[in-house]
Amino acid sequence: MEKVEKNKEIHTASLSETLQSFEKSLGFKNKIKWNNVIIIVLYHVIGIYWSYKYAFPAKWQTLVFALAMFVFNGVGIGAGVHRLWTHRAFKVNLPFHLILLAAYASAGQNSIYEWVLDHRVHHKYSDTDGDPHNANRGLFFSHIGWLMSKKNEHVLSGGKQIDMSDITDDPLLRFYNKYFAYMKLIFCYILPFYINVYLLGETWQCTIAWQWFIRFLCAFHGELTVNSLAHTFGSRPYNKEIVPTQNKFVSLVTLGEGTHNFHHAFPYDYRSGEQFDYFNFNTFLIDMFSKIGWAYDLRAATPAMIDSVSQRLGDGTRINRSRMTHAETEKE
Repeated sequence: MEKVEKNKEIHTASLSETLQSFEKSLGFKNKIKWNNVIIIVLYHVIGIYWSYKYAFPAKWQTLVFALAMFVFNGVGIGAGVHRLWTHRAFKVNLPFHLILLAAYASAGQNSIYEWVLDHRVHHKYSDTDGDPHNANRGLFFSHIGWLMSKKNEHVLSGGKQIDMSDITDDPLLRFYNKYFAYMKLIFCYILPFYINVYLLGETWQCTIAWQWFIRFLCAFHGELTVNSLAHTFGSRPYNKEIVPTQNKFVSLVTLGEGTHNFHHAFPYDYRSGEQFDYFNFNTFLIDMFSKIGWAYDLRAATPAMIDSVSQRLGDGTRINRSRMTHAETEKE
């Protein structure tokens, strides 16, 4: 018996050493979370196969519902966990709060606590070794590789210095985080499946293709483009000395989170960017709810402040809209 146990220990140690050697040969700075790698890869492989086999033919109602769920996911991430809970850029009443909680659960992300902590650390140590998805480590790492890796000591120590009391002291968020696994299961998988099959009359195979794979993965990768594409491609009209950029594609797939150079220059601004030429549905939604009193105390950088910062630090690509408007007014 002892011999069997000893052989198991030797085998486990040998496997661990092999994996560590493999990680080093690939140039990884962080230890790989192999369970995450397997889950993420399998989910994509099964999703591609299942969608290829069952996504079509699909009812038009199924396609519209998938798009609606994609938008609902984007609102939960962009307006909810990002602008409201991470940056406290505005306040909401209870009904709107519950809508955003449901929307966030439907996206199938990590708990609010984990998401907020990672994003606050990201802002404090942006694109350094203390950033959970440091863009200087490459496009793959900043997009999805960081989810396959264990956090390094810089990220872990940085996280310990982040004040999370607004999340932990909130009774509603505490309850939500405690039962988040069930919330995610219900709103991301069970409820969409039930609606699509029993109310819209779609086949269960087609429903799984569109809701569990296509819609979920589009929302998942859409959100991740903020960490990768919006830290790699685009202009820096507000601060050319930082890595985040303005990226129209990212704005489109995230409902308005692609004006990332602006966001890092003014992280407290509820708009997360100036409107102008960028799609920003989340700002439109917050503005709409503010008109009926469901969103209030909206924080925003003043036009003068934005002009000042962009003139001092920007790359020169921003049009000074306030001055242009003033000039046009004088001309009239």
